[in-house]
Amino acid sequence: MYNRSVDREANVRRQSGALTERQAERMLAGMNDVIRAGEEMRKLRAEMIGLFVGFGWTQDRIARLTDMSQPAVSKQVARCRSGEPPAPTPMDLTLDQYDAPWLEGRLWGLAEEIAEACDTARCTRYVHAIARGRKRLTPRNVDELRRLLEEDLASHRLEFPTAYRDAYDRISRGLDLPSKAASPAPAALRRVLACHVQRDHFRDDRGDRGDRDDRDDRGDRDDGDDGAGRDGT
Repeated sequence: MYNRSVDREANVRRQSGALTERQAERMLAGMNDVIRAGEEMRKLRAEMIGLFVGFGWTQDRIARLTDMSQPAVSKQVARCRSGEPPAPTPMDLTLDQYDAPWLEGRLWGLAEEIAEACDTARCTRYVHAIARGRKRLTPRNVDELRRLLEEDLASHRLEFPTAYRDAYDRISRGLDLPSKAASPAPAALRRVLACHVQRDHFRDDRGDRGDRDDRDDRGDRDDGDDGAGRDGT
């Protein structure tokens, strides 16, 4: 009965495209370590804050997730609401979307899964280079990542779940003929979100129950958190 209830909640989350605080925390965990390294990562964090504002999240919650001070978050939120950039509407986070940035992000998420699942995966070094900003998801690099993933899936087909091959086939078909519909959200933000949505999809398939707890999404811990002690940027 419990498992059935949890599976139902996971399906609702997938279909609604909602983003849980746990998902956001995973997205930002590595980003906070390198946020001062370059303007591109700073801009991406600002875009994610705009996304959270669109979801109606409180400034306390955003400050906690981004490890920023409350005044720094307030300033960023004010920019979003004043039209610099325009305050975003909540973004669709369902898995099956077919614009190129979203598909590239899903490919990235699949590559991370394979790199973690197999010590000898050919794509591992490429995944690390992307994560550290040494490689970008340019068309040429996307083609190279696809080639490496194809080799990994062929070499380890008996080890990997069929979900990996199924996801790769769907992503590849989409990349061969991506949708011309453009999202108003920045491409870099859509890649990051799609990467994590794809990985969460795999976690749901594996039955990782702990990642489905969205109690924080209801703001249970917002009260009393003033964001003090964090470095603003």
